[in-house]
Amino acid sequence: MSLVTVRRFTVATADEMRDLGAMLGRTCRASDVIVLTGDLGAGKTTFTQGLAVGLGIDEAVTSPTFVIARVHPSAGAGPDLVHVDAYRLGSAVELDELDLEADLNRSVVVVEWGGGLVGGLAETPIDVSIVRSDDEADETRTVTVSALGNQWETALADGESIT
Repeated sequence: MSLVTVRRFTVATADEMRDLGAMLGRTCRASDVIVLTGDLGAGKTTFTQGLAVGLGIDEAVTSPTFVIARVHPSAGAGPDLVHVDAYRLGSAVELDELDLEADLNRSVVVVEWGGGLVGGLAETPIDVSIVRSDDEADETRTVTVSALGNQWETALADGESIT
């Protein structure tokens, strides 16, 4: 039986956000779908940069806002990274038109602003929610990761358990 793991992390810097992404990336496998939610500037792309490092991606990762999706090939035997920005997409149908299923068997797919849109792509995506502090001078973020599967219990062990 698979376990649902929900952990909360406090992240104080962009480097810590990348480190958290890298930690998650080292556990990801091809066909994993990650949904990132958070306000503008919360750190979704920064998290994805770290995820790419954890996956062994050598090239720079930038926001795909204007191109909607970018494929970052693996430098080794690991999965590729497909990075999608669904901010300008109006529906799950528009996301389906990107034909991400074709890449899923060899890639980890990350969808920024993907809440409620990836149901056809993954029955149980990994949800990552990033919330900024209410104090504008405070750069701290609270990152909540929810994942189904026994491998995540160990991978996310450093976070605060949420039941």
